[in-house]
Amino acid sequence: MKQKYPDELIRQCCAAYKSGTTVTALSNQFNVPRSTIYVWLKHDQKEQAQRKAEPYFKNYPALLRKIHHLETIIEILQSIDCNANSPLDVKLFTLEKLYGKYNVHVMCEALQVSRGTFYNHILRNKRDNTWYAKRKEELRLKIQQVYDDSRQIFGVGKITATLKANGEKVSEKMVRLLMQDMGLISIRDGAKDFYDKEQVRLKNHLNQQFDVSRPNEVWVSDVTYFRFNNKNYYICVVLDLYARRIVSYRIGKSNSTNLVRSTFKMAYDERKPSLPLMFHTDRGGPYRSKTMREYLQKLGVKQSFSRAYVPYDNSVVESFFSSLKREELYRTKYRSENEFKTAVDNYMIFYNFKRPHCKNQYKTPDNKELEYYGKQTEFNDCKD
Repeated sequence: MKQKYPDELIRQCCAAYKSGTTVTALSNQFNVPRSTIYVWLKHDQKEQAQRKAEPYFKNYPALLRKIHHLETIIEILQSIDCNANSPLDVKLFTLEKLYGKYNVHVMCEALQVSRGTFYNHILRNKRDNTWYAKRKEELRLKIQQVYDDSRQIFGVGKITATLKANGEKVSEKMVRLLMQDMGLISIRDGAKDFYDKEQVRLKNHLNQQFDVSRPNEVWVSDVTYFRFNNKNYYICVVLDLYARRIVSYRIGKSNSTNLVRSTFKMAYDERKPSLPLMFHTDRGGPYRSKTMREYLQKLGVKQSFSRAYVPYDNSVVESFFSSLKREELYRTKYRSENEFKTAVDNYMIFYNFKRPHCKNQYKTPDNKELEYYGKQTEFNDCKD
């Protein structure tokens, strides 16, 4: 019959082991088989690991929200020509142009401007002089502010109640009409349907299967930026997974659909793939745009997207950008835009033709592809 030991003895054993007592000594001291003590220790280690992991999983949703919040701030800062240290009038002018595209909370935080200052600026700059039009415009701004403060959760009833609590004399009918005109809808309505549709639409066909059997089977792409001379330059690349070769790249001054489409077109025109091709990217707006998706569908290219907040789904191209920055961009102080672009050109040549890659058994991407096509030629000759 299997012997049972008191819990206190098990805890005492595990504590003594952590203090430096050997398993053999514990076995002799407590008259317990060494194999049993090893089982206790293994179970204790597993329990400790679970206890450490619990806080992480508990905070996971909050971490995702924080990541999305920070990503939006980065996206805003990348799309504008000023920063938090710019003069207030410049920042307010920039925020006015962004108004309606981003959450007011987030864009004000990005440029370190109080929301009150921004809303006052908007109100002062309205040019319609009729009282009723001014009144409606004021209400629009206040409705938008309450809507943004609620993280797009509040509907007509809650927004009306909030405005009244703040001393505003307004009817639910007026709030409903203005919200309809502004296109504001509580995210509670239809949020699940939107989420389900988005998940179906943006499928991850690659699923981190980064080892492929031939060139032009899977291309991956992404955009990074490099700040130089107080300007952001966006570098888009298309990378072939087979040999980790950069098939095409372009540098632009905005992260746009035109940038990613022209980079893909350059790769496609050069390679003219005849077999099925998959194109995997993250969920960035340019890759999800109607223009880009229709263009790829027309070419018969299968589009694949990383899962939300899972950078490992596109880790190969992320790794390339890390190498580009550490091995070139962060090491050099460029004197001109032309010098910067020339340096990128030279690095791409170096990466494809001179830099050994561990995934290629330390062959360069170019040599790895040449080896593949050489074997294909030999195979075809043997068939003939």
